Amino acid sequence: MKTQEELRRIVGNFEIRDEILDVAPLGNGLINDTFIVKTSGKDNYVLQRINNAIFQDVELLQHNIDCVTRHIREKLVKAGESDIDRKVLTFLRVPATGKTYWTDGETYWRVSLFIKDAYTYETVDPKYSCFAGEAFGNFEAMLADIPDTLGETIPDFHNMELRARQLREAVAADPVGRMEDEEVKEILAELLVYEEEMTKAERMHREGILPKRICHCDTKVNNMMFDADGNILCVIDLDTVMPSFVFSDFGDFLRTAANTVAEDSPEIDKVDFRMDIFEAFATGYIRSAKVFLTPVEKENLPYAACLFPYMQAVRFFADYINGDVYYKIKYPEHNLVRTRNQLKLFRSALSKVPEMSSFIASL
Repeated sequence: MKTQEELRRIVGNFEIRDEILDVAPLGNGLINDTFIVKTSGKDNYVLQRINNAIFQDVELLQHNIDCVTRHIREKLVKAGESDIDRKVLTFLRVPATGKTYWTDGETYWRVSLFIKDAYTYETVDPKYSCFAGEAFGNFEAMLADIPDTLGETIPDFHNMELRARQLREAVAADPVGRMEDEEVKEILAELLVYEEEMTKAERMHREGILPKRICHCDTKVNNMMFDADGNILCVIDLDTVMPSFVFSDFGDFLRTAANTVAEDSPEIDKVDFRMDIFEAFATGYIRSAKVFLTPVEKENLPYAACLFPYMQAVRFFADYINGDVYYKIKYPEHNLVRTRNQLKLFRSALSKVPEMSSFIASL
């Protein structure tokens, strides 16, 4: 942990003219270390240590964020919006390099403007799910015509073909002998039944009928900010913004928000896919994304709702077979329980595809 004096020196590398009064921890993020920087002026700032073990190409990461925030800002200015600094993130540059990050060769840091009187919520109900759908759909819509080329900050992050290959490799290697278990064999057999259908996005892309968009790729309900009156201000946490299919933003939100229990709950009988959350999120999303969505993208949104629990089941299961080397576990069968949970959610979502398709067609 850096000392107060060390943190002040790091902040001093950025274009802050006011006196730094204090640097204190902010929030409880799992990836980056975050601090609030209080100054003698009217503005405060957010200091973050970028986790370059996860985001190994920091130059690309910050390039993506810089392009995205600049493009959104230009759109807001052109639309005559007011209070723009609260409606898009602002990252400060290092005068010595012109970059939006500073490094000592080992650690990487960035500073953004602290958005005043803004709030995030953890609530997952139809009201906030609709807000989330509208916010993330609007985020994609504003970036649909971005002229810059963005790269993948985490390559193949949501590539189902890759995840399927990784599962097959794990099964072939079976490093800790878990493929001898009958339940494990049954789970594998069920996952393989749906592999071809669940990998269709990559095939459609190669065939030229499914485009890649600039997506957020981490569509949690707490990744958007509201003002005191409940109006959406902006989408935050832009580290995973990159080219992907719209299914990433649509399906990933529903994987957690529409599950009736937590993803590692052992009460598998209580797992169900909530249609009220699906309908609310889809309503908000299509309301703002319809300006760019193609018919193929729209009609496959129910597929996206199934894809992400399936993908996560495959990832948890592969890690279990490999001996629990990727996800942190609290007990020996933790990843197997997670697999059962996500597989049940996948089955539930799959059973509701006709209902989902009918609802999507009505919007």
